[in-house]
Amino acid sequence: MNLILILTAFAGDIDFARHIRPLLADRCYACHGPDAGQRQADLRLDEAKSATRQLESGHTAVVPGEPKSSELVRRINSTDPDLQMPPAGSGKVLSREERQLLERWIQEGAEYPKHWSFTPPTRPDVPEVPAEYAGANPIDRFVIRRILDSGLRPSPPAGRATLARRASLDLRGIPPALAELDVFLNDESTRAWPRYIDGLLKSPHYGERMAQDWLDLARYGDTNGYHADSDRTMWLYRDYVIDSFNDNKPFDQFVMENMAGDLLPGVTDQTRVASGFNRCNTFNEEGGADPDEFYVAYAIDRANTTGQVFLGLTIGCAQCHD
Repeated sequence: MNLILILTAFAGDIDFARHIRPLLADRCYACHGPDAGQRQADLRLDEAKSATRQLESGHTAVVPGEPKSSELVRRINSTDPDLQMPPAGSGKVLSREERQLLERWIQEGAEYPKHWSFTPPTRPDVPEVPAEYAGANPIDRFVIRRILDSGLRPSPPAGRATLARRASLDLRGIPPALAELDVFLNDESTRAWPRYIDGLLKSPHYGERMAQDWLDLARYGDTNGYHADSDRTMWLYRDYVIDSFNDNKPFDQFVMENMAGDLLPGVTDQTRVASGFNRCNTFNEEGGADPDEFYVAYAIDRANTTGQVFLGLTIGCAQCHD
């Protein structure tokens, strides 16, 4: 697999996350990574700021654009056991292709790009499309452009009945009733489609459909789990989420109520119920369960869920690895 990645890098642009970071992590981070207790020479190769600054020795590990001036390149190519990196006794070896890859990365600027999820989105230029698709919205223009560039033709517009069915399934999770479908199909005004969508959004089923995804994230369940799997009254939280979508509650308010609804000024029964987000975890009430053990397990579960739902990050590893 490593050889495939290296050959791919030589054939095109170097991707730091795919080609360089794995090399540095496997061969270098043990002594030059985030662990301050194991770090040597006060050098971190996982951070651009540290890798490109001058060390106490007067050397600089990575000089962007200048591999010949980079101490990293000198060390990985050295045959002197006292200078060679990775050290001879480490059991780690860089192949000739891997050394060349690191040199090329430095020659091309030694960029340390952030993970894509931490890079602020930028508004792209909307592509041009033929006149027959000029009325397409900006998102559709990207799709149409890609289809045309692939030598294909976009499918013709869907019929009104198909559109109505798709919209109903998306917004309510159920197909339209025949009566409401007839009303839409017989409405020839220019407001027919917006009026139909407004009707879907006003349906109580809209909140039920939208709540499904949130309740999955919140790990909602009607029972406690484990072997006993007994019933619990979490349905109050479920109904709160459904009502929040149907009432078009602002997301910032929704988040505050979920995180700390029982601590907010002017607390109400509804905001207390909202804090049930923190109690959606599985609960072990079996006779042999250790209360202290599961008290910690529940706290870990809340932290993991909060990180995934609100930060988009998996932080579960931190319970053992700081």
